[in-house]
Amino acid sequence: MPRGHYSLHDPHDHTPLGEEHFHCATGPSGWRYVSQITGPSGDHIGSVDLTLDDLGRPVRLELHAAAWQVRGAALDGVTWVRTDPTGEHATEGNVAAHAFTGASPAFLIATARLLRPTLGAGAVRTRLVAFTPPVLAPRTLDQSWALMRSTPHTTDNAPLIADEYQVNDLETGEQHTVHIAGDVVLAAPGIELESLDSPPSTFSPPPPPPDSSA
Repeated sequence: MPRGHYSLHDPHDHTPLGEEHFHCATGPSGWRYVSQITGPSGDHIGSVDLTLDDLGRPVRLELHAAAWQVRGAALDGVTWVRTDPTGEHATEGNVAAHAFTGASPAFLIATARLLRPTLGAGAVRTRLVAFTPPVLAPRTLDQSWALMRSTPHTTDNAPLIADEYQVNDLETGEQHTVHIAGDVVLAAPGIELESLDSPPSTFSPPPPPPDSSA
């Protein structure tokens, strides 16, 4: 069960935005990531609780930021309920998208797990609903992910495979690189892994498709 923390900063001017302290674990039915987020002053400013099934689909999402809250899941696309800071009003949303995304490193792991691009096979396109702090307002966006290289690193246990992905925003043309090992982000725009108390977990292969001849 990897446990550690990321430092968060503005990807453009590198202004510190705080830290995300996390733990995550794979299991027979998928993957779960839980974190607490603090601001530059050390004050608690949010949390993430994300559970994926063994295909990488979000079966449960709960986000908190600045007293806003979002709960969501994959249901007829993706469905969510967003609650305002007073708790008096809640708005429901549903979009024909594949998954969620946002500021947390958890969403990079989740998208890579969902798409599983392979070396030499080109980019895989996806539609995501983004929730970003501080108000967690939903925004639908299209991305493509391509696996550029997989680099093995020797460790005291099994070799650690670091994957480098090229991510494109299909609306703006913005392009960036994400480095992931197992279920831990090594580096991404605005994200740096600062500590890790055990090696990343490895995901099991996806289940085979159902036999269409049966």
